Amino acid sequence: MSAIVTLLIVWIVTSISLLIISKLPLGVEVDTPQKAFFSAAVLGIITTVVRPILRLVFAVPNLLTFNLLSGIFTFMIAVVCFSLAAWLVDGFRLRFGIWSAMLGAFALTIINSLIYRLLGV
Repeated sequence: MSAIVTLLIVWIVTSISLLIISKLPLGVEVDTPQKAFFSAAVLGIITTVVRPILRLVFAVPNLLTFNLLSGIFTFMIAVVCFSLAAWLVDGFRLRFGIWSAMLGAFALTIINSLIYRLLGV
């Protein structure tokens, strides 16, 4: 599969996941399907740019804990990226602030994984 096709699949799956998440009582709101597609694109760009920077920032605490808390640091990076996307995109809101970001990031991971499994990707 080419890189462009893979990128399109990720974009569509993330958009669908955001629409599903917005229907759950998590405090994540997405106004329209178009906003979900735009939010997914922004989230992808943020994750591509910000994640390496945050990994560098969390490298020292991660090493100090001997990678025991690696999953927590990785999750917090996802929460920060999710929050930044909601902050940047008009029509993508986190009603309960950090709590919605945490629940939304967690739900996004689970729902994306389920959709990829259904697609066999």
